[in-house]
Amino acid sequence: MAAADLATKTHSDLAVLPVPQWMWAGVYRGRGQVRHERVRVPEIGAGEILVQVEACGICHTDLKKVEHDLLPPPRIFGHETAGIVAATAPDVTQFAPGDRVCVFHHIPCMGCFYCRHGDYAQCAGYKRVGVTAGFEPAGGGFAQYVRVMDWIVERGVEVIPGHVSFERATFVEPLSTCLKAIAKCEIQDDESVVVLGQGPIGLLFTMLLHRRGLERLYTTDVLGFRLEMSRRLGAREAWNPAQEDIDAAIRRRTGGRGADVVLVAAATGGIVEQAVEMSRPGARILLFAQTAPEQTFKLSGASLCAGDRTLLGSYSVSVDLQKEAAATIWSQDFPVEQLISHRLELDKLNDGIERARRPAEGSLKVMMHPQR
Repeated sequence: MAAADLATKTHSDLAVLPVPQWMWAGVYRGRGQVRHERVRVPEIGAGEILVQVEACGICHTDLKKVEHDLLPPPRIFGHETAGIVAATAPDVTQFAPGDRVCVFHHIPCMGCFYCRHGDYAQCAGYKRVGVTAGFEPAGGGFAQYVRVMDWIVERGVEVIPGHVSFERATFVEPLSTCLKAIAKCEIQDDESVVVLGQGPIGLLFTMLLHRRGLERLYTTDVLGFRLEMSRRLGAREAWNPAQEDIDAAIRRRTGGRGADVVLVAAATGGIVEQAVEMSRPGARILLFAQTAPEQTFKLSGASLCAGDRTLLGSYSVSVDLQKEAAATIWSQDFPVEQLISHRLELDKLNDGIERARRPAEGSLKVMMHPQR
């Protein structure tokens, strides 16, 4: 079945398949290479489940790992995963074959220093990936089946309601990362907020802030299609920084002060400096996209210290927000399907990676459908 056909199918049209010995996967082989290969379906152990992957979104974290060779090969990436439980270990009681689920690939231990302080992404146990399609665990969603390990089964699997598509469910994990970032900013309803970058993550920020009723919400991007989408999804105004003096535009709308909060959802050169420049004294600037080691920026000490600004970082998800993220996606008034621009079969994974890495007009979220 073609990926385009899969995208239009209802959940009842999709059934768990007999589990084969071999499957197709996109295997990262190093030096930026991902190959469409046949690999063995992973075997599950005690407390584990096997999930037949129906949809998996391409995330920029995956792109950075491939492009910059951040992890040794071979690996099978992909972590925005939704599908059908294909098999369970005998001791698993909370799930059964046929259940529709989405999967988190990290879960904190809840007992260490970082967990006690709510910094779950820094937990050593959290850094262990608990979902694999083979090789060193790396998410595995770019494959037809994934093995979900016991500690993930316990607290990192959400059941998808019958009215929700697999494509919608893949957004639970990325939405959770956005909820965590917004919570860190402690945004007040009367504040002016700028979201720099309106790719899939930037648009999720825009949708969440609009959903909570924020009126002074401004966004930027260099692609006209994304700016139009941003306005439609809740931005009061959306500007192209190549055509507009964003700093001046923000100051005109804030009595000359600058933005109260700036969310940096893109990683282009100079964007952090721009965020600080357009913010008011005492503002909060949150970095979301600056995760690669080679991404650096230069700020004066006075811009933060004398300017009384707070520079924040936010990485990955918070387990405390997992249920809220799921509930938001399950609701009918959060139109994440509008963010999907491409639906591809697994043998077109390299095309999907290239589209996501070099977005052009009309390009947003790329969704992979491993079951053809």
